[in-house]
Amino acid sequence: SYVYKKNHDVTKTWRGKTERLLRVDNHDFTMRPAFGGPAIPVGVDVQVESLDSISEVDMDFTMTLYLRHYWKDERLSFPSTTNKSMTFDGRLVRKIWVPDVFFVHSKRSFIHDTTTDNIMLRVFPDGHVLYSMRVTVTSMCNMDFSRFPLDSQTCSLELESYAYTDEDLMLYWKNGNESLKTDEKISLSRFLIQKFHTTSRLAFYSSTGWYNRLYINFTLRRHIFFFLLQTYFPATLMVILSWVSFWIDRRAVPARVSLGITTVLTMSTIITGVNASMPRVSYIKAVDIYLWVSFVFVFLSVLEYAAVNYLTTVQERKERKLRERFSCTCGIPHSKTMMLDGNYSEFDANSLAGYTRNQMVSEEEKQEKMVVHLAMSNESNSSRKRGLKGHMGLRIIQNTHAIDKYSRLIFPGTYIFFNLIYWSVFS
Repeated sequence: SYVYKKNHDVTKTWRGKTERLLRVDNHDFTMRPAFGGPAIPVGVDVQVESLDSISEVDMDFTMTLYLRHYWKDERLSFPSTTNKSMTFDGRLVRKIWVPDVFFVHSKRSFIHDTTTDNIMLRVFPDGHVLYSMRVTVTSMCNMDFSRFPLDSQTCSLELESYAYTDEDLMLYWKNGNESLKTDEKISLSRFLIQKFHTTSRLAFYSSTGWYNRLYINFTLRRHIFFFLLQTYFPATLMVILSWVSFWIDRRAVPARVSLGITTVLTMSTIITGVNASMPRVSYIKAVDIYLWVSFVFVFLSVLEYAAVNYLTTVQERKERKLRERFSCTCGIPHSKTMMLDGNYSEFDANSLAGYTRNQMVSEEEKQEKMVVHLAMSNESNSSRKRGLKGHMGLRIIQNTHAIDKYSRLIFPGTYIFFNLIYWSVFS
């Protein structure tokens, strides 16, 4: 049979053995170690467990980390033959001196307490102390959105002693850049974590003095694919859709007007949606430049049809006056002039107005024939001018068809040129 030997339990041999071994009651732990002497060095290292969220609206971030402090307090030294350390939970922390480190610029922070306070205290025989806690902190991060959403942000979590200046407490990174460890599984849905690094400097307060401050710096680069699908691609499609009106007949007023209004309203909705999820900054963001330039292109396509429609109306009014003048000059009914000044060919006009030589022609028929030839001559001259407009220096604005024709080239070419400049500058 096996004989099981129980380990010696020191808590049964002497009540309060741990506290008397550490001599907690024999010292005043309200004062720092080596009070009145040089500053006590307190080493710090951090292990980042998770980077929970980044908020552009509130300009803050939330991080969960293991914060560890290292210092030496000879009042906690104890004799030991095995040179092993003793580990305690948060109950002993309330009875001894610990560094009063706090998070500068933090908005909210707490120590986890499920299922018990996540605090550990480890004391070595020579008086060295390891104090560890699991903390979640939400801290401020000053972000620059001038290149949003093609931006990179650098945020910092700052640690500092609240009461002790650099003459009493010297905070430092225990192992330099190796003092900061991160979990390899840390990932964010909207950002790519590029790097973590540590720095330190002195902070000055006019009323209290100089303090050692430690920084946990991390750089984030925003994922662009989400914004390509939700913002850039829809805006580009709306601009391209507005160009469809250039291929629609200028006399189809309902089709072209409704298409222009629809694209303008859609662009306004996209701009409103993007700004609703962003802080109200007083400077222009990169996405604002793209959306507002796209909005201008859509709006100009509506104005382009307004110009085409107006010039078409002016031209038709001039033609109507010309027909009325011919009608008055020749003394024939207006209805006949309208019929002959339409889309009839020269053969049809001659068939209506031509007579044989042996046939007697009345005075009214002579006038009618004269109007036919005048109308045909006017139409022939107009077609000849259109064929030779480059040589005669006619303006584009005099031909409403040319506005749509040149818009089909100018609008896409200008927008492509803008995209090349935009993505080369901000990417």
